[in-house]
Amino acid sequence: MGGRKPPVRVAPRWLKGQKSKVEELVVKLAKTYSSAMIGTILRDTYGIPDVKAVTGKSITQIMKEHKLYPEFPEDLLNLFKRAVNLSEHLKVHKKDKRSKHAFENLESKIRRLIKYYKKKKRIPQDFVYDIEKVKLIVQK
Repeated sequence: MGGRKPPVRVAPRWLKGQKSKVEELVVKLAKTYSSAMIGTILRDTYGIPDVKAVTGKSITQIMKEHKLYPEFPEDLLNLFKRAVNLSEHLKVHKKDKRSKHAFENLESKIRRLIKYYKKKKRIPQDFVYDIEKVKLIVQK
């Protein structure tokens, strides 16, 4: 079923007064992991159920304050990675019609998301989706 957010939005008693420590952990982990992975690591390893309840800020906000958030939103980067992997697969397996159709659907989803993020001004307005450009973004 997967993990769920704790129903109570207050910091546990054992975490009172550890706001700065939690922020330091987020900054330390942000150099190697995405915000979703940071939340999972904090929950599983350090027993911090909800960063926002402890610090008053989300993991993404903390990353943006310390200029560690990537240029493109994480959901878009994850779709970029999937598109690169699928395009590499299609270069080798040219007759894989199901993967070709899945790739077309994935590119459509990426274009819709780019349109949304341009409207919200979270990505550069002149960004145009191209698989070769995306390969360079993913390699960073």
